Amino acid sequence: MSTLITNIAELMTQDLEHRVLKNAAVVIDGERIAWLGSAADAPAADDAVDAGGRAVLPGWVDSHTHLVFAGDRTAEFEARMAGEAYSAGGIAVTVDATRRTSDYDLTKLAMARVSEAVAQGTTYVETKTGYGLDVEHEARSARIASTVADEVTYLGAHLVPAGIDADAYTDLVCGPMLDAVRPYVRWADVFCEEGAFTAEQSRRVLETCRAAGLGIRVHGNQLGAGPGVRLAVELGAASVDHANYLSAGDVSALADSWSGWSPATGTGARGTVATCLPACDLSTRQPLAPGRELLDAGVQLALASNANPGTSYTSSMAFCVTTAVLQMRLSVHEAVRAATYGGALALHREAGNDADGERAVGSLAVGHRADVQMLNAPSATHLAYRPGMPLTYAVWRAGVRVR
Repeated sequence: MSTLITNIAELMTQDLEHRVLKNAAVVIDGERIAWLGSAADAPAADDAVDAGGRAVLPGWVDSHTHLVFAGDRTAEFEARMAGEAYSAGGIAVTVDATRRTSDYDLTKLAMARVSEAVAQGTTYVETKTGYGLDVEHEARSARIASTVADEVTYLGAHLVPAGIDADAYTDLVCGPMLDAVRPYVRWADVFCEEGAFTAEQSRRVLETCRAAGLGIRVHGNQLGAGPGVRLAVELGAASVDHANYLSAGDVSALADSWSGWSPATGTGARGTVATCLPACDLSTRQPLAPGRELLDAGVQLALASNANPGTSYTSSMAFCVTTAVLQMRLSVHEAVRAATYGGALALHREAGNDADGERAVGSLAVGHRADVQMLNAPSATHLAYRPGMPLTYAVWRAGVRVR
């Protein structure tokens, strides 16, 4: 079954050519993009959708979320808004609530959060464990996450539970806990931050998980200067997320990691993506990550929601894009690219087509997965021009219309 979407005022492909087509059309065939170009040249299809002069762009790729949780941290948020500093310790509140919740209810909650994200244009989503923090509950979280998300990340190294020696807990994360989650996860992460895991503990977690065949990523430099960025680059992590407090050396290290990569062809030695989480920065009242500086230095950038109950209880990627434009000084095209292609790059899903069957996400090109969103606006500029407005009009996920 093929579908022609025509009468598109602006088609923002976010492909390697950075094309923005006017008066365009796109054909979806099954789960793939079969054709795109000028509406005047569009081929016939089994079905047709008139975009009515609206804009079309890739679905959002949200490469950093924490969706498997229960409970509420409203009181913590109110205290933070009243001036209390954020610390990693609040994670324990969510751990307690999550452990007390049944598998059925935890799955239902996570599914509802994914549905909220999809309704706002997100078509590919990563999520993490990290609210179990023992072998049984981390394995349960990983199993549930694998049923609701496209990518699952093991974050047993989220926080050291109260009353447990940090090195002993690191042993658990690198041993029995890793073995228990391994069938369900593709990635591993560590919260390398004061109050969470030291550089030495983080290194051990990352190296052990990498040896077990997992890709690695890092929560780093969120609450202050620290070793997270340098560790991520040294170990070849796919991304370092947060990256609020960066030295000139940190920026240079990230930029140098991309020196062997060709952005024009998408080939070469990939580096470490800097994933900015602006909704979290606003909620924790941290300085916004220096996205403009990172882009200007040649770093590949992603935007993600960091949806979680403590510091960023939103899955609105449009809000993140708007914030990146209005407050981080990215252009609309740069912000949309970071929220689509950049997220795919952070998940190693930016490449693939008909030839290999591993279809790319985060961009619109022939052979890529048909993850498409249509805005109720004539251009993507309206995402920042009309901040906060519900502009998602239609969504196709792997070729299936879901909104």
